Amino acid sequence: MTDLRALLGIEHPVLLGPFGGLSSVALAAAVSEAGGLGGYGLYGYDGDRIRSTVASLREATSRPFAVNIWLPTGDEVAPNPQHTVFAQALQPFYDAVGLEVPARPERYVPSLDEQLDAIWESAPPVLSTVFGVPSGDLIEQAHRRGIRVVATATTVAEAAALAEAGVDAVIATGFEAGGHRVSFLRPPEESLVGTFSLVPQVVDAVDVPVIAAGGIADRRGVAAAFALGASAVQVGTAFLATAESAANQAHRDAIRATPADGTVLTRAMSGRLARGARNRAVRAIEASGTIAPFPMQNWLTGRFRAAAGEQNLGELQSLWMGQGAPLARYSTAAEAFAELAAGVPQKP
Repeated sequence: MTDLRALLGIEHPVLLGPFGGLSSVALAAAVSEAGGLGGYGLYGYDGDRIRSTVASLREATSRPFAVNIWLPTGDEVAPNPQHTVFAQALQPFYDAVGLEVPARPERYVPSLDEQLDAIWESAPPVLSTVFGVPSGDLIEQAHRRGIRVVATATTVAEAAALAEAGVDAVIATGFEAGGHRVSFLRPPEESLVGTFSLVPQVVDAVDVPVIAAGGIADRRGVAAAFALGASAVQVGTAFLATAESAANQAHRDAIRATPADGTVLTRAMSGRLARGARNRAVRAIEASGTIAPFPMQNWLTGRFRAAAGEQNLGELQSLWMGQGAPLARYSTAAEAFAELAAGVPQKP
């Protein structure tokens, strides 16, 4: 099997999970400079913002990095008259941060074609995808430009579909992971496989390198992932708690204060299932029974969540984190990376 380090041009098989809305150039560059693979989430970015972000990443590090996009699943809703109904249901949250209820936009997110045009032009070293199987054309276009393609699975069947499509590596993400459950063959509620069960079965099922994700936050988790057959690990929460991430202090404090059984899988914030702390906003939206479909709900809550983040109001933010949150004890990216790298088996 291809050596993942050689494939991605990295020294240590430690990848930074890409965060939708919480990625930072500083954190991605810090991980890449340490010899791993920095990651940056491009969810919601239009073409111009993608070009400028990739340019900023290149200015910050000369080493490989990855950018991440969400593939359309076909069930996304466009702005429609229901927007006003769902927006008004969230008025108390807008009031709490001093915002007016937002009017209906022309679109909630840029098109995949617009994002890909910018990615092909910018040619980042690695492109990672979630929520589906990259098309043959996407993979061909990437490879033509020297871009490696890494895709994400939550079940063995999803991993097999990705490998068959021709991706360079598969991320096997267990249900312990923070943020969105990126299932695509079956509903996420029916695709909740733990990392410890998922990784070895994916390793047995595919012939490309497997990257383990979910609940890994220190050297012990890294060692376990390699014992299960993984070629690398992808880590989110442990890095999200560091000073270089775009998380504010309220979010970092919540990561360190939330026990492993204190997170919840919820559709409250985005309309799709995701793992984070059950704060006041999550509890209230779930109790209301009024949750718009994706990406309408994500756009609507995003308006007050952004303002809450600026005001350091953790109870009104999306406090994404995985079940390994209590292990996220490191204040800088360098400290977190050194701890994780210490769990990688030495080459014989």
